[in-house]
Amino acid sequence: MTRDSQILLYADGAVLAEMVAAREKGLVKGFTTNPTLMRKAGITDYAAFAREALAAIPDLPICFEVFADAFPEMEQQARLIASWGDNVFVKIPITNTRGESALALVSLLAEAGVKVNVTAILTLEQVEGAARVLRADVPSIVSVFAGRIADTGRDPQPVVRKAVERLKPLPQSRLLWASTRELLNLFQAEACGCHIITVPPEILKKLDLKNMPLDALSLDTVRMFHRDALSAGFSL
Repeated sequence: MTRDSQILLYADGAVLAEMVAAREKGLVKGFTTNPTLMRKAGITDYAAFAREALAAIPDLPICFEVFADAFPEMEQQARLIASWGDNVFVKIPITNTRGESALALVSLLAEAGVKVNVTAILTLEQVEGAARVLRADVPSIVSVFAGRIADTGRDPQPVVRKAVERLKPLPQSRLLWASTRELLNLFQAEACGCHIITVPPEILKKLDLKNMPLDALSLDTVRMFHRDALSAGFSL
Protein backbone atom coordinates (compact mmCIF):
# COMPACT_ATOMS: atom_id res chain seq x y z
CA MET A 1 0.00 0.00 0.00
CA THR A 2 0.99 3.62 -0.29
CA ARG A 3 0.46 6.60 1.97
CA ASP A 4 -2.21 7.93 -0.40
CA SER A 5 -4.29 4.73 -0.37
CA GLN A 6 -7.89 5.23 0.64
CA ILE A 7 -8.12 2.14 2.81
CA LEU A 8 -6.83 2.35 6.38
CA LEU A 9 -4.52 -0.31 7.79
CA TYR A 10 -5.22 -1.51 11.33
CA ALA A 11 -2.54 -3.74 12.86
CA ASP A 12 -4.00 -6.94 14.30
CA GLY A 13 -2.24 -8.46 17.29
CA ALA A 14 -1.55 -8.32 21.02
CA VAL A 15 2.22 -7.90 21.31
CA LEU A 16 2.77 -4.35 22.53
CA ALA A 17 6.27 -4.02 21.06
CA GLU A 18 4.92 -4.97 17.62
CA MET A 19 2.03 -2.52 18.01
CA VAL A 20 4.35 0.35 18.86
CA ALA A 21 6.73 -0.56 16.02
CA ALA A 22 3.83 -0.64 13.54
CA ARG A 23 2.67 2.78 14.70
CA GLU A 24 6.15 4.25 14.33
CA LYS A 25 6.36 3.11 10.70
CA GLY A 26 3.50 5.47 9.92
CA LEU A 27 1.29 3.31 7.70
CA VAL A 28 -0.91 1.90 10.45
CA LYS A 29 -3.90 4.04 11.44
CA GLY A 30 -5.40 1.86 14.19
CA PHE A 31 -5.25 -1.44 16.04
CA THR A 32 -7.43 -4.47 16.71
CA THR A 33 -7.02 -7.33 19.10
CA ASN A 34 -9.15 -10.10 20.56
CA PRO A 35 -9.06 -12.66 23.39
CA THR A 36 -7.53 -15.32 21.13
CA LEU A 37 -4.63 -13.08 20.10
CA MET A 38 -4.14 -11.95 23.70
CA ARG A 39 -4.01 -15.53 24.91
CA LYS A 40 -1.45 -16.44 22.23
CA ALA A 41 0.64 -13.47 23.34
CA GLY A 42 0.66 -14.80 26.90
CA ILE A 43 -1.41 -11.96 28.36
CA THR A 44 -3.07 -12.84 31.67
CA ASP A 45 -4.19 -9.41 32.89
CA TYR A 46 -6.59 -8.01 30.31
CA ALA A 47 -7.05 -4.56 31.84
CA ALA A 48 -3.34 -4.06 32.54
CA PHE A 49 -2.44 -4.88 28.93
CA ALA A 50 -5.15 -2.59 27.58
CA ARG A 51 -4.09 0.33 29.74
CA GLU A 52 -0.45 -0.17 28.80
CA ALA A 53 -1.37 -0.23 25.11
CA LEU A 54 -3.48 2.92 25.46
CA ALA A 55 -0.69 4.71 27.29
CA ALA A 56 1.73 3.83 24.48
CA ILE A 57 -0.77 4.61 21.70
CA PRO A 58 -3.13 7.34 22.89
CA ASP A 59 -3.85 8.91 19.51
CA LEU A 60 -5.04 6.06 17.26
CA PRO A 61 -8.15 3.85 17.49
CA ILE A 62 -7.71 0.59 19.41
CA CYS A 63 -10.37 -2.12 19.45
CA PHE A 64 -10.75 -4.30 22.57
CA GLU A 65 -13.27 -7.14 22.73
CA VAL A 66 -15.66 -8.15 25.48
CA PHE A 67 -15.33 -11.79 26.54
CA ALA A 68 -18.48 -12.43 28.59
CA ASP A 69 -21.17 -14.59 27.03
CA ALA A 70 -24.27 -13.32 28.84
CA PHE A 71 -25.49 -9.99 27.54
CA PRO A 72 -25.76 -8.18 30.91
CA GLU A 73 -22.10 -9.01 31.62
CA MET A 74 -21.18 -8.04 28.06
CA GLU A 75 -22.76 -4.65 28.65
CA GLN A 76 -20.86 -4.15 31.91
CA GLN A 77 -17.57 -5.06 30.25
CA ALA A 78 -18.33 -2.86 27.23
CA ARG A 79 -19.02 0.22 29.34
CA LEU A 80 -15.88 -0.37 31.40
CA ILE A 81 -13.68 -0.86 28.33
CA ALA A 82 -15.16 2.24 26.67
CA SER A 83 -14.26 4.30 29.75
CA TRP A 84 -10.55 3.62 29.25
CA GLY A 85 -10.10 6.18 26.47
CA ASP A 86 -11.72 8.23 23.72
CA ASN A 87 -9.82 6.21 21.12
CA VAL A 88 -11.33 2.91 22.28
CA PHE A 89 -13.76 0.90 20.16
CA VAL A 90 -15.48 -1.96 21.98
CA LYS A 91 -15.77 -5.17 19.98
CA ILE A 92 -19.13 -6.91 20.38
CA PRO A 93 -19.56 -10.28 18.62
CA ILE A 94 -22.65 -10.43 16.43
CA THR A 95 -23.98 -13.31 18.58
CA ASN A 96 -23.05 -15.03 21.81
CA THR A 97 -21.89 -18.66 21.92
CA ARG A 98 -25.50 -19.88 21.82
CA GLY A 99 -26.15 -18.04 18.56
CA GLU A 100 -28.36 -15.42 20.24
CA SER A 101 -28.26 -12.06 18.48
CA ALA A 102 -26.30 -9.26 20.15
CA LEU A 103 -28.08 -6.55 18.18
CA ALA A 104 -30.16 -5.38 21.15
CA LEU A 105 -26.96 -4.83 23.11
CA VAL A 106 -25.29 -3.08 20.15
CA SER A 107 -28.31 -0.80 19.91
CA LEU A 108 -28.19 -0.02 23.64
CA LEU A 109 -24.49 0.80 23.53
CA ALA A 110 -24.79 2.90 20.39
CA GLU A 111 -27.62 4.90 21.99
CA ALA A 112 -25.30 5.51 24.95
CA GLY A 113 -22.61 6.86 22.63
CA VAL A 114 -20.27 3.89 22.97
CA LYS A 115 -18.08 3.36 19.93
CA VAL A 116 -18.62 -0.28 18.98
CA ASN A 117 -16.98 -2.67 16.57
CA VAL A 118 -19.53 -5.32 15.66
CA THR A 119 -17.36 -8.35 15.02
CA ALA A 120 -17.40 -11.97 13.78
CA ILE A 121 -19.73 -11.06 10.91
CA LEU A 122 -19.79 -13.38 7.89
CA THR A 123 -23.13 -12.73 6.16
CA LEU A 124 -24.79 -9.78 4.49
CA GLU A 125 -27.84 -10.32 6.71
CA GLN A 126 -25.65 -9.77 9.76
CA VAL A 127 -24.30 -6.56 8.24
CA GLU A 128 -27.84 -5.35 7.58
CA GLY A 129 -28.82 -6.13 11.16
CA ALA A 130 -25.93 -4.12 12.51
CA ALA A 131 -26.72 -1.23 10.18
CA ARG A 132 -30.29 -1.11 11.52
CA VAL A 133 -29.20 -0.53 15.12
CA LEU A 134 -26.07 1.60 14.79
CA ARG A 135 -26.42 5.38 15.06
CA ALA A 136 -25.53 7.75 12.25
CA ASP A 137 -23.92 10.18 14.71
CA VAL A 138 -21.78 7.70 16.67
CA PRO A 139 -18.54 6.28 15.20
CA SER A 140 -18.67 2.52 14.71
CA ILE A 141 -17.00 -0.33 12.85
CA VAL A 142 -18.58 -3.36 11.21
CA SER A 143 -16.09 -6.21 10.83
CA VAL A 144 -16.70 -8.72 8.05
CA PHE A 145 -14.43 -11.73 8.41
CA ALA A 146 -13.62 -11.97 4.73
CA GLY A 147 -10.76 -14.39 5.31
CA ARG A 148 -13.04 -16.84 7.06
CA ILE A 149 -15.54 -16.57 4.22
CA ALA A 150 -12.69 -17.43 1.83
CA ASP A 151 -11.74 -20.38 4.04
CA THR A 152 -15.04 -22.00 3.02
CA GLY A 153 -14.20 -21.73 -0.68
CA ARG A 154 -16.44 -18.68 -1.23
CA ASP A 155 -15.30 -15.36 -2.69
CA PRO A 156 -15.85 -12.73 0.03
CA GLN A 157 -15.70 -9.76 -2.33
CA PRO A 158 -19.39 -9.73 -3.37
CA VAL A 159 -20.41 -9.71 0.30
CA VAL A 160 -17.95 -6.93 1.10
CA ARG A 161 -19.10 -4.76 -1.82
CA LYS A 162 -22.74 -5.07 -0.79
CA ALA A 163 -21.84 -4.44 2.84
CA VAL A 164 -20.17 -1.16 1.88
CA GLU A 165 -23.41 -0.09 0.22
CA ARG A 166 -25.49 -1.06 3.27
CA LEU A 167 -23.39 1.22 5.50
CA LYS A 168 -23.60 4.32 3.28
CA PRO A 169 -26.56 5.78 5.23
CA LEU A 170 -24.31 5.73 8.33
CA PRO A 171 -21.63 8.38 7.70
CA GLN A 172 -19.62 7.50 10.81
CA SER A 173 -19.67 3.73 10.32
CA ARG A 174 -16.72 1.99 8.71
CA LEU A 175 -16.56 -1.44 7.10
CA LEU A 176 -13.55 -3.50 8.12
CA TRP A 177 -12.10 -6.46 6.20
CA ALA A 178 -11.03 -8.91 8.92
CA SER A 179 -9.01 -12.15 9.01
CA THR A 180 -6.59 -11.04 6.31
CA ARG A 181 -4.72 -14.00 4.85
CA GLU A 182 -2.36 -12.52 2.22
CA LEU A 183 -1.12 -9.23 0.81
CA LEU A 184 -3.50 -9.53 -2.14
CA ASN A 185 -6.41 -9.08 0.30
CA LEU A 186 -5.37 -5.46 0.88
CA PHE A 187 -5.88 -4.62 -2.77
CA GLN A 188 -9.11 -6.65 -2.95
CA ALA A 189 -10.48 -4.85 0.08
CA GLU A 190 -9.61 -1.43 -1.31
CA ALA A 191 -11.16 -2.30 -4.69
CA CYS A 192 -14.37 -3.27 -2.88
CA GLY A 193 -14.55 0.14 -1.23
CA CYS A 194 -13.74 -1.19 2.23
CA HIS A 195 -12.73 1.50 4.71
CA ILE A 196 -10.38 -0.52 6.94
CA ILE A 197 -8.45 -3.77 6.79
CA THR A 198 -6.82 -5.54 9.72
CA VAL A 199 -3.31 -6.70 8.98
CA PRO A 200 -1.32 -9.14 11.14
CA PRO A 201 2.44 -8.54 11.57
CA GLU A 202 3.42 -11.22 9.05
CA ILE A 203 1.37 -9.47 6.34
CA LEU A 204 2.69 -6.03 7.25
CA LYS A 205 6.19 -7.35 6.61
CA LYS A 206 5.15 -8.34 3.09
CA LEU A 207 4.33 -4.75 2.14
CA ASP A 208 7.95 -4.51 0.99
CA LEU A 209 7.11 -7.06 -1.72
CA LYS A 210 4.51 -4.77 -3.32
CA ASN A 211 5.08 -4.72 -7.10
CA MET A 212 8.41 -6.52 -6.77
CA PRO A 213 9.41 -7.89 -10.21
CA LEU A 214 8.51 -11.57 -10.32
CA ASP A 215 11.86 -12.54 -11.87
CA ALA A 216 13.59 -10.92 -8.89
CA LEU A 217 11.28 -12.72 -6.48
CA SER A 218 12.00 -16.01 -8.26
CA LEU A 219 15.74 -15.48 -7.86
CA ASP A 220 15.26 -14.54 -4.20
CA THR A 221 13.35 -17.80 -3.69
CA VAL A 222 16.10 -19.88 -5.31
CA ARG A 223 18.69 -18.18 -3.13
CA MET A 224 16.59 -18.93 -0.04
CA PHE A 225 16.45 -22.64 -0.89
CA HIS A 226 20.22 -22.71 -1.50
CA ARG A 227 21.01 -20.79 1.69
CA ASP A 228 18.83 -23.06 3.81
CA ALA A 229 20.30 -26.22 2.29
CA LEU A 230 23.81 -24.99 3.17
CA SER A 231 22.73 -24.01 6.68
CA ALA A 232 21.25 -27.47 7.21
CA GLY A 233 24.48 -29.12 6.10
CA PHE A 234 22.74 -31.36 3.56
CA SER A 235 24.91 -33.71 1.44
CA LEU A 236 24.26 -36.57 -0.97
